[in-house]
Amino acid sequence: MSGISIIGSGNMASTIGTLAIAGGHTVEVIGRDAAKSAALAKSLGGGATAGTFGIAPAGDIVILAVLFDSAVPAVRAFGDTLAGKIIVDITNPFDATGTGLAVPHDTSIAQRVAEAAPSSAKVVKAFNTLFRHVLAQGGPVDVFMAGDDAQAKASVSAFIESLGLRPRDTGDLRMAHWVEGAGVLTMGLARHGVGNFDFSLGINNLPMNP
Repeated sequence: MSGISIIGSGNMASTIGTLAIAGGHTVEVIGRDAAKSAALAKSLGGGATAGTFGIAPAGDIVILAVLFDSAVPAVRAFGDTLAGKIIVDITNPFDATGTGLAVPHDTSIAQRVAEAAPSSAKVVKAFNTLFRHVLAQGGPVDVFMAGDDAQAKASVSAFIESLGLRPRDTGDLRMAHWVEGAGVLTMGLARHGVGNFDFSLGINNLPMNP
């Protein structure tokens, strides 16, 4: 089992923290609001602790559970304390209408996080295509991920599997742009083709014809 540090104290931080505790991991919650972080850690139970924003996270896997426009500033605030860490960016850079991305076509928030992080940190994009309440239910839903470092992706895949979910590797970190675009696709389906938010994107493995 891994040590997991979660930067953020909102709904996704709570959901992932709950699943991580159930999966047998140690969890640390870190937020700018120390009282809110402490309250979330207490509500998670399972020995969860509250860290201090800007101080070295205890976990080897650091989950960036903040709003997308706070992702890069948060990484910069931690600076070299993130050296050697695996940073999991779960953010969705939606535009104001939620029908497009608020980043250019040739980059992603995950790539910008990687640029802001220490060179020895490894960034993996994951979890952004799942609605919070769907993720909270657990079960075998797919988690799309992207990253440049094979060992980091293996560690994140093991973490995802420990939560009862299925990791789906999409390739290197350049694919994070398209994984973030899949978040926009999910919103479009929720508003139109599906008509509700009670679903997730996934892969169907079809049998080959003989």
